[in-house]
Amino acid sequence: MDDALGRFCIDPDFAADPDILRIAWGAMTRFVDNEGVDLLFGCSSFAGTETQDYLDAFAMLKEKHLAPKRWSPKAKAPNTFRFARRLRGKPDAKRAMLTMPPLLRTYLLMGGWVSDHAVVDREMNTMHVFTGLEVANIPAERKRLLRTVAA
Repeated sequence: MDDALGRFCIDPDFAADPDILRIAWGAMTRFVDNEGVDLLFGCSSFAGTETQDYLDAFAMLKEKHLAPKRWSPKAKAPNTFRFARRLRGKPDAKRAMLTMPPLLRTYLLMGGWVSDHAVVDREMNTMHVFTGLEVANIPAERKRLLRTVAA
């Protein structure tokens, strides 16, 4: 069986601690380097299911961070918010970044991308966007910082 890395979540009681995410990225960097991983993918989650709370974040994702066609999944879930089709206009960048989930912000800073829609999961009270990152596209300085944390 091949090695795999599953989803990791941060307990809300510890989410404000910036070291938690840094440590998680360090561990993931070691795994990626040791296993020769080329592509990271999964979901990034927005808290709640009210799309209007995140319109600027979704508009920014549409404007700057949509997946390349070859990696863009089709909307198959029964309840989705197709932000790339529905939203028009420029996002308020400050508001967008304030409402963007921290994990997703990190992926985006490394050159990550997202699907054109969010899956609305009422049972988990979240909205998920498919998120991907080609390891080769991570900026050299960011790779250096990640490897420093991983050491």
